Amino acid sequence: MAESTEPTVNKNKAHRKEKPWDTDDIDHKWKVDPFAPEDLKAGAFTEESSFATLFPKYREKYLREVWSAVTKALEAHGIACTLDLVHGSMSVKTTRKTYDPYIILKARDMIKLLARGVAVNQAVKILDDSVACDIIKIGSLVRNKERFVKRRQRIIGPDGSTLKAIELLTNCYVLVQGSTVSVMGPYKSLKEVRRIVLDCMKNIHPIYRIKELMIRRELAKDPKLVNESWDRFLPKFRKRHLKTSEKTAKKNEKILHKVEARKAAGMDEEEAKKLKPTKKVYTPFPPSQQPRKVDLQLETGEYFLKPHEKKEREEAKRKQKQAETTEKRQAERAEAFVVPVENAEPTVEEKRRKRKALEKEMDGEELEGIEKVKKKKKHDKKSQDIS
Repeated sequence: MAESTEPTVNKNKAHRKEKPWDTDDIDHKWKVDPFAPEDLKAGAFTEESSFATLFPKYREKYLREVWSAVTKALEAHGIACTLDLVHGSMSVKTTRKTYDPYIILKARDMIKLLARGVAVNQAVKILDDSVACDIIKIGSLVRNKERFVKRRQRIIGPDGSTLKAIELLTNCYVLVQGSTVSVMGPYKSLKEVRRIVLDCMKNIHPIYRIKELMIRRELAKDPKLVNESWDRFLPKFRKRHLKTSEKTAKKNEKILHKVEARKAAGMDEEEAKKLKPTKKVYTPFPPSQQPRKVDLQLETGEYFLKPHEKKEREEAKRKQKQAETTEKRQAERAEAFVVPVENAEPTVEEKRRKRKALEKEMDGEELEGIEKVKKKKKHDKKSQDIS
């Protein structure tokens, strides 16, 4: 039995095919000529094409107000639209006046954007051939509700600063609404915004991608770097979360470095072991049982007291504790009213007395010194006479 060498494909991605034309080096700047009524040489469409989409209840009031503007914008391209308030749906379909075969898909995108909270004056811009849209679903990417709300808020940023930066760098209109992110802009920019949004929901902060876009924008201005790789200029952010194998490898490296450092310092293994903290000796026996509350009461004799006696005892204890705390507080308050010791300056008479005392001491010391010198001289003379 020969084993199948074909790789297993996820059930959700079974029908996906490679897109060799959709790579980063292709700029999607092909010129798109406007489709005029005279370009439709085969005449009116033989079949009617239609699309419908549901909208949430809170959008009903707004859609009723602006539906006349939506009808007017679509009638210019020969598209009919209906608003069903009973079933909560919007639908668009081709008519005999429709001349552009692709405009029905643009009309479908328009009603999708209106359902997702985009304003009508912004949604109308999708009918232009140079503008495309992408509705990114983020609801199922994070399971925890609190974590999802935090990461979604990260896309918006403080006072909408992060969202504004994304819009300025990608030339796109971005709207975060509920569990979806609606984006309108050029094709290449839509890919960048999708990448930022999905990475943000995977716990990669949008600021990293914004920084990268800013560097790319500056590099694009330099004509010398057109045919060169920009990898050396782009920042490389290291992931914080490591796999188990990577963690163990890192740990082993640290141990090797420690061993090498000990050898270089001339330390033996015995000395290294001494430096390590000693572990507690394992004993299979459990620790001695702590006495119960009843046992402690039996020791003190409290167990045999009557209920009213116990109550009186507790009240006495509480009063004693209150008295101690009140004394302590009163002492603390009284500290503020204690008169500090003031060093009063000596009077004139005291100064004179001190001066006289000092002078007497000095005179006494001088006399003692003179007497000592005299005695020494006498001693020296006696020693000379004897010799």
